[in-house]
Amino acid sequence: MKKIVVIGAGIAGLASAHKLAKDGNKVILIEADSQLGGLGTFFKHGENWIDKFYHCQMPSDNPLLKLIDEVGIMDQLYWKPTRMGFIVDGKRYSFNTALDLLKFKPISLIERLRFGIVSLSLRYLGKGKDLDNLPIETWFKKLYGKNVWNKILKQLFLSKFGDHAGNLPALYIWQRLGREKNVATRGYLKCGLKGFIDAIEQKLIQYGSVIKTNSPVKQLVKTEDGVDIILEDEIIKADWVISTVPIPMFNDIIHDTEIKNSFKDPDLTYQGVVNALFFLKRPLDNYYWTPVVNSNTEFDGVVEMTELVEKEQYGNSNMVYVMKYCHRDSDLFKEDEKSIAERWKNQLLSLYPDLDFKSSDIEEVKIFKAPFVEPIYPLGYSKIKPKMKVEGANIILATSAQVYPNITSWNASTGLANRAVKYLYELDKGSFKSVQDVEFEKAS
Repeated sequence: MKKIVVIGAGIAGLASAHKLAKDGNKVILIEADSQLGGLGTFFKHGENWIDKFYHCQMPSDNPLLKLIDEVGIMDQLYWKPTRMGFIVDGKRYSFNTALDLLKFKPISLIERLRFGIVSLSLRYLGKGKDLDNLPIETWFKKLYGKNVWNKILKQLFLSKFGDHAGNLPALYIWQRLGREKNVATRGYLKCGLKGFIDAIEQKLIQYGSVIKTNSPVKQLVKTEDGVDIILEDEIIKADWVISTVPIPMFNDIIHDTEIKNSFKDPDLTYQGVVNALFFLKRPLDNYYWTPVVNSNTEFDGVVEMTELVEKEQYGNSNMVYVMKYCHRDSDLFKEDEKSIAERWKNQLLSLYPDLDFKSSDIEEVKIFKAPFVEPIYPLGYSKIKPKMKVEGANIILATSAQVYPNITSWNASTGLANRAVKYLYELDKGSFKSVQDVEFEKAS
């Protein structure tokens, strides 16, 4: 029986470890943090466990839904229609129907009509084009017009990707079409992300896997028949490694080694996120997701989570997440949480003057940060995307840098994990159990 070490216990690591262990392999899962889950970590608040970062499921999330089923918590999943708002220049709009679009005053009537026609046709308009090498700004200016790009679309992309927004491959944006809609049925687990992570952990233990938390990997060293994983106080010998950590972290653990010399680094920039959770005494305006554009706020989006999740899961508070994507070296990311919370509290209140919100309506604010949330892909990324196997070493990569052109999501990462395990089986045929019985799915 081969020994496989999985590095990183975000969803890609958990899904990889679960698939391997379920198929009868010897698995060791290593995580640097005290919690499993990566961006799916959580904290205790009163009697409730609350997600640090917002998540939901989509009906098209086939690989993720299959994993939820396999760990036995499908009965915890429920679905609910949600709505989208839009805040531009400090004014709030509904953004769900054709009538809403016709009433969307930040752009002219002709631009609204053009926006609707182009958006409905975008999937067709992208077919047969080299979107991987086409900047999104060039394409969208041509399709939607300069004013719509500059006033609305550019601002949305700047909020997520910073100064790189206009030069993103159009393929990455085009690929997003279809997973999310303005009016959408979204899913959530009654047990929360903690219940999901706990269910995977229990399955891994049931299958005989070893889980090591608080165990940052110091270095990976290639050996004659596998890989040595060097931790603070021990060395683990493995036949294979599946690394799911972001590429910059992978580079750190292969420094000064033979592996580094053979790894083709795509040299990606990553966006991190600063995320604020507001515990409110009353709801906002009944929109699950609201982009915020040119409205004197540092954050760029509002997610009213209690439009999807019952208040009981938050101790009967109304839960709102606001977020700003930024680099881990930015001033905002380095700023102390208390000052961010105070400033963002005032900014959130300023968006809803007609609702007579006061500071006393905010029970508490929590700030959480994550340094590696989304890679910023350069033009032509398909040609430099890291291969699944590191050349000359028994190391498989399953990182967010490889889900492209799919959107960065838990579903895409779960699908990638399935493909990584399948690829490992194909590389070392005959060494793994139940290879012929394993089914795999592509991330949608």
